[in-house]
Amino acid sequence: MANLTNAEQQRRVARIVHVVERIAAIMLGLVTILIFLSAIGRYLFALPVPDAFDLSRLTLAVAIMWGFASLGYHGNHIKVDLLALALPARLRRWTDFLAWAVLAGFTAALIWKIGGRVLSQVPGGELTMDLRLPHWPFLTAIIFGLVLALVTTLIRLWRVGRHGEGL
Repeated sequence: MANLTNAEQQRRVARIVHVVERIAAIMLGLVTILIFLSAIGRYLFALPVPDAFDLSRLTLAVAIMWGFASLGYHGNHIKVDLLALALPARLRRWTDFLAWAVLAGFTAALIWKIGGRVLSQVPGGELTMDLRLPHWPFLTAIIFGLVLALVTTLIRLWRVGRHGEGL
């Protein structure tokens, strides 16, 4: 990757983030379909989808964490820039860098805490109620999404520090 230009590197990262966004969207779509089918089955046919609650909450967590990776790259989250906009440009750049550094630290802390939970789930064997599906594959996907979020946040932090991009 050392021989690539900055624009080529940005295109590669953007393509990877695009795939991450697609995965998050697919997971969110699966949650929507699962909840819809479960509601229809439960209220019209008195036949709910087995483990709909567990599967929907675990799949939603995967969608959120993979979406968090997209947020880390694009920075399309809710921001209050009142203080930052009142600052001179150089101080604003440091404020932006600090904000992204805090987000990176928060993401690293999430990886540490949720990673500990995943490591405890694998030998513990927590399962869903009806289908007896293990939780650890979902939790592993959540961790992978968080690792991607940390990587994309660090890329953004580098871009803020190196190229002066803002929040």
